[in-house]
Amino acid sequence: MAPLSCRLLPPLLLLLPSLALALGPATEELRWPLALGEAEELAEELWGAGLPGDLPELEPECRRLLVAFAESSAALTGCLARRARPVRLCQGCHRHYRLLLAQYGTIARAVGNSSESHNCAKSILTSDRLQIVVTLSQFFNETWEAANCANCLKNNSEGLSNSTVEFLDLFNKSLTCFEHNLQGQTFYLSPNNYTEVCKNCNETYRMLNDLYNNLQRMNRQGGESGHSAHLCIDVEDAMNITRKLWSRTFNCSVPCSDTVPVIAVSSFILFLPIVFYLSSFLHSKQKKRILILPKRIQSNASLVNIQEKYS
Repeated sequence: MAPLSCRLLPPLLLLLPSLALALGPATEELRWPLALGEAEELAEELWGAGLPGDLPELEPECRRLLVAFAESSAALTGCLARRARPVRLCQGCHRHYRLLLAQYGTIARAVGNSSESHNCAKSILTSDRLQIVVTLSQFFNETWEAANCANCLKNNSEGLSNSTVEFLDLFNKSLTCFEHNLQGQTFYLSPNNYTEVCKNCNETYRMLNDLYNNLQRMNRQGGESGHSAHLCIDVEDAMNITRKLWSRTFNCSVPCSDTVPVIAVSSFILFLPIVFYLSSFLHSKQKKRILILPKRIQSNASLVNIQEKYS
């Protein structure tokens, strides 16, 4: 059954033209908003009178739970939108998300054995086809899981993990180094020459890049957070920003700590064919034998040829 206010509005709206004519042309511009407000007030008064056959309003405790969930949903939505770019969802909104989960759990579970708790869960969550509260909760859960925020937080999600704090600290140091050296180059070098940035920030960037690679390896094995998946979106976005600045904007080379071993192995592989052919040549020369036929064998062969000639 539709709410009373919705059922009363159509007949009340039919009376608005006659009401406007009675009030006169001076109120022509104000008749619609005033009439709508009066219609809503009248509907609320009739609703409070308790007309027979109408659905009962939410209990005060159920209304309080619904309002609390609505306020938490609005706060979490605003937090996610404000921290969408650059991405700071996990580190900035985890408290809002934990509060929303707690409030949804309070609505969903039956507190004690009171019928009021069961009525709250049924009337708020499953009393209609749309199920707004359930849909909102699923949306926030899917967004949080897609961002892999659990991999940035401690097991109880009360705060950022130690490795995430260390990474963000190095990230901020890298950006500070970039900014400081850019200010020093502004008046002396061309806009496309970032030699000072590459030279002075190389160590900080290398440490950040190594830490990110270590976090990736740890995460595949189920690291500090206990979730073996991608790193959280905050860390991935921060590393992507830094790498784009370093390689594309500043055109700096990526430091590689394994340069010497790679060069040594590559040189060894290149020289393998030369070593192989040289050793084969020397080995075959030592084994070579020069065959010399004895004179006796030659004379016997001549005698046999003579005998065959006269025979």
